[in-house]
Amino acid sequence: MEASNIIVIRGGGDLATGVIQKFHRSGLKVVVLEIEKPSAIRRSVSLCEAVYDGHASVEDISCALVTSLSEIENCRAQGTVPLMIDPSGESLPRLKPIALIDAIMAKRSIGTHKGMAPLTIALGPGFCAGEDVHAVIETKRGHDLGRLILRGRALPDTGIPGDINGKSAERVIRAPAAGEVRHLCKIGDIVEAGQLLCEISGTAVTAPFKGLLRGLIREGLQVPSGMKIADMDPRLDINWRTISDKARCIGGAALEAFFLLSQKKE
Repeated sequence: MEASNIIVIRGGGDLATGVIQKFHRSGLKVVVLEIEKPSAIRRSVSLCEAVYDGHASVEDISCALVTSLSEIENCRAQGTVPLMIDPSGESLPRLKPIALIDAIMAKRSIGTHKGMAPLTIALGPGFCAGEDVHAVIETKRGHDLGRLILRGRALPDTGIPGDINGKSAERVIRAPAAGEVRHLCKIGDIVEAGQLLCEISGTAVTAPFKGLLRGLIREGLQVPSGMKIADMDPRLDINWRTISDKARCIGGAALEAFFLLSQKKE
C-alpha cells in the first residue's frame, strides 16, 4: 500500500467531519482513526457513525469502516473515506502519514504529539503550537474562529456554548443520571419546552425550550451522569442534515494549515 501521502485525522465527530470533507474534496488521501464507541451528539453530520453501521454518509462524503490496512486502498478506489478503530494510533508506523490532525475535540491532549507525523495540527484547546503540535486552530465562536496559531494556544474552554438567538448554556443537555439511553424523539424533531426527549435508565430528559433537536446521542449507549447527550437549536429552520458553518470554517482552516506547513517544510 502506498502510504507516503496519507493524512490521518483522529476523530470523526461533527467538527472532524468538516475537516474530512475539505481534505477529501481537495484530492488528499484521508484515513480516519476512531475509538470503539464514539459518542457523537450531532450524529447526522458525523462520519464516526460508520463504527456502528459499517458505513456513513454526510453530504457528498461516504465513509466505510475498515478492519485492516489492506482494505484502505480498496476503500479509496471507490471514492470512500476509510475509517479504522484505532484510538491509540497503533497503525501510524505502518500508515506513515505526511500529516496528522487531532480533531477529537477532547479539550485536552490525549496523546497527540509532533512525533506522530511530519506535520501535526490540533483543533481547539489543550495543545500548544510549537511544542505539542506544529499548529493549533481556534475553535471558539467569535472573531478568531478558524485562526491559525503557530505559537501558543487556543482560547481556553469555558464550558459554555456560543450564544444563538439568546440561548447558550441551555442548548446543551446533559445526562441527569448514569445509565442506558432510550430515545423518545429523533434528531430533526421540533420539540416543545418540557417535552420528553429521551430516558436514561428510566430517568426522564426534557427539552429546556422550544427548538429543533439538532443532536442526540446514540440509543443504547451507557452514559455517566453529567455527560453531554443532546443539543438543541432555537432556530427552527436550521438544516441539521448538513455540515455546520463552524465545522466548515474549521475544516478550511485545517486545510490552510496543512498547505502552509507543507510549504515551510520545503
